[in-house]
Parts: sequence; structure tokens; C-alpha cells
Amino acid sequence: MEASLEANLEQLVRRHAELRDALAGARLRGSDFAKLSKEYSDLSSIVNGIDALRRARDEASSLADLAQSSEDAELKSLAEEELHALRERLPALEQQVKLALLPRDADDERNAILEVRAGTGGEEAALFAAALFRMYQRYAASRGWGFEVLDLSETGLGGLKEASALISGRDVFARLKFESGVHRVQRVPETEASGRIHTSAATVAVLPEAEEVDVRIDDKELRIDVFRASGPGGQSVNTTDSAVRITHLPTGVVVIQQDEKSQHKNKARALKVLRSRLYEMERQARDSARAAQRKSQVGSGDRSERIRTYNFPQGRVTDHRINLTLYKIDKVMSGEALDEIIDAILAEDQAARLATVEG
Repeated sequence: MEASLEANLEQLVRRHAELRDALAGARLRGSDFAKLSKEYSDLSSIVNGIDALRRARDEASSLADLAQSSEDAELKSLAEEELHALRERLPALEQQVKLALLPRDADDERNAILEVRAGTGGEEAALFAAALFRMYQRYAASRGWGFEVLDLSETGLGGLKEASALISGRDVFARLKFESGVHRVQRVPETEASGRIHTSAATVAVLPEAEEVDVRIDDKELRIDVFRASGPGGQSVNTTDSAVRITHLPTGVVVIQQDEKSQHKNKARALKVLRSRLYEMERQARDSARAAQRKSQVGSGDRSERIRTYNFPQGRVTDHRINLTLYKIDKVMSGEALDEIIDAILAEDQAARLATVEG
């Protein structure tokens, strides 16, 4: 490793020791203690990797000396064999340390708001949107995450015009942030007598959950309308004006919430979604500026970008950003195999960012 990187590693090790001593002193309280504890915890995994790398290097140096100086043929051969195996491990250990040093997305630990909307394709698109929403719901359950439905706009035939949910748990946004974009489906609709394959689409947006401290919204910037909630086909679902439509006048962003019977609850949910959408707009602006400097990207996060195709007749799912195809569409749609795609995307993103740093 180059000298500048070694100096950086040494600085991290020293900071880790300082934090350990400060926390052991037990004179910190409240937010200070929580802040330093988190920093110490985040650094611990990095420092453990640095320690493992340094031990391996020291061992390799000792084995090299032994292989060179030993007059015992059997001992010399054993040292050379162990040295060869250790040298094969060293690049992987160095890679782990470099990956650990990559700056984390500040929003990775946040909860996420998932939004799914039917795109082109009529009722078939709405049915696919519903299938995608269920896929993420099952995936969240498999990881032990919370999945709170915020809003559902159904077609009455089993499809969804749009739906949103708050997904809460560990590293939710980190794992789901690359799901934003256009998801395309190719399959034969049940109503298609001739058996022709139809292509339709749904749009997925994954937003980091924003708190009030993240986005300040002035009441003067909002237009709030209330109306009677309705179900599929205009069917009334309650007899009071409980549905809420909030328009953010400076940006034109509109959020509608009608799932709750309480106007107060719908307004609170709508503000939560609005805050997250505005936060995401700021985030996208920052990311676009940084992306211009990158050599490569997994995806832009743009909702208009086609990211994945689900081909039911062939039983395959293809992610176009990383050219990955899995022939296990049922397991992907059940959420069971979604990790295989997400892990591959995250690995590709790490490799792209690492290449930028090393370049």
C-alpha cells in the first residue's frame, strides 16, 4: 500500500484508541456518549481489518526470513509453503481494508419510504405493480424489517395504481436505494386469449426517510386540500373528508394520503412523505454533481431509468445496469432471491467507487 494510505490507517488506529480511552473514562453523558460510541463502533470493524492485515504482513515477513535462513530442508519447505498461501491471502485483506475506508453514504442507515406506481400497460401494469409491492413486503419480512403501508390506490381487479410504505430496520436504505427506476415485465396476461406476450412497466422510488430536522417546511409553502377518500372505481370508503392532498408550492410536489380514516393521521403521513421527497430531491442534486466526476456508476437513481426486466415466459430476471440474469423469477418475486441481485449491485458499486479512489 502507498505511504499516504498507510498514514491514513495509522491515524484511524490512533483515533480508535483515543475513543476507547474516552469511553472507558465514563465521564461522558447523553448525546456526547452516544456520538462517540457510534464512532467507536464504526471504527472497530475497520481497525480489526487493519490489525488482521498487519498480523498477516508480520507473519509473511517472518516466514520469508525463515525460508531464506533455515538450513533445515523440511522446515524451509514448510515455511515457503505457508508463505505462498499467506501471500495469496494478502491482496484480499488489503482489498477489505480499502473497501472499509470508502466513505459511507450518510443516508445508508436510514429507514426508507418505498413508492411503487403502475406505468405503461394498463391493468397488466397495475397487476405487476402489486406484485412488486408484495415482493418488497416479503423481502422486508425475510430481513426482519418493519413494513408499514402508508397508502394504497387499488384498481379493484387486484392491481395497484400506486402504493407506498415505510420500511424500517437496519441498513434499509443502504440495501434498497438502487431499486429506484423503471421495472419492466414481459408476460402473457391471463385475459389474453391468443397467448401473446405483453410488455408493461412499473416505477419504483426508494427515498431515505427524512426527519423534521433534515427538511424545514414553512406552512406558507403548503396548500392543503381535504376530500372524501374513495376506493377502486370511485367507490366511497368513508363518509368524511379525511383524505389529504398537500401541494408544496415552491416545487410543485403533490402528496395524497387517504388510507387512514383520520384526517390528522393522513396529514402527518403526507408530511412525512413530502419531507422525504424534498430530501431526496436535494440528495439527487448533490449526487448528480458528484457523479459527473465518477468514472463509472451502477445507476443514476433516476426514476425514468429502466433498470430491470422480469420475463415470465423465460423465467428470468435481468438487471441491465450490471448485466446480471437469474433464471429464478419465482424466487425473486417471493423476495427469496432478491438478495442475490442486491448483493451484486452493491459489489459493483463498491468496485466503481474503489476504482475512482485508486485512480
